[in-house]
Amino acid sequence: MPDKIVNRVANSKLVTLDLEDFYPEGNRVLFDIKDWLFEGFVLREKDFREHVSEFDWSKYQDSYVALTCSTDAIIPGWAYMLLTVHLEPYAKKIVIGNLETIETSVYQDIINDLAIDEFQDKPIIIKGCSNKPVPQNAYIMLTNKLKPIAKSIMYGEACSSVPLYKNK
Repeated sequence: MPDKIVNRVANSKLVTLDLEDFYPEGNRVLFDIKDWLFEGFVLREKDFREHVSEFDWSKYQDSYVALTCSTDAIIPGWAYMLLTVHLEPYAKKIVIGNLETIETSVYQDIINDLAIDEFQDKPIIIKGCSNKPVPQNAYIMLTNKLKPIAKSIMYGEACSSVPLYKNK
């Protein structure tokens, strides 16, 4: 009689967390204000306010928006604040930065709100290799959140994980 094959991973208390599972739907938009600046470098308040008031902000409904200026212009803080006032009724989230900045900010909210009681004293694998743009910072934030309660933390897949932390 041949030995029965047993899936030890399926029978273990091992918990796999895939940050891709938490990826929220919605467009990611990089909003570059350079075209609203005089010669791409000078913010003239009257002209800037005119662009802001005439713009159709509704096209950013349910989007994640990263505000940026791709030129070396010096942008006063109030300009981004004014854009935010107009975007806020439509956008899910608004940050100053690039698309990675918006992803990091979105994941920071998700990880901060993540209930972790069920992971108490369990070995955890944080799955790597995602098809969605999960930022590297999200893995760090998740590791920091889980470390105080996890029995162990690994990275990768159950068949080939890299040990990161073991509670002594």
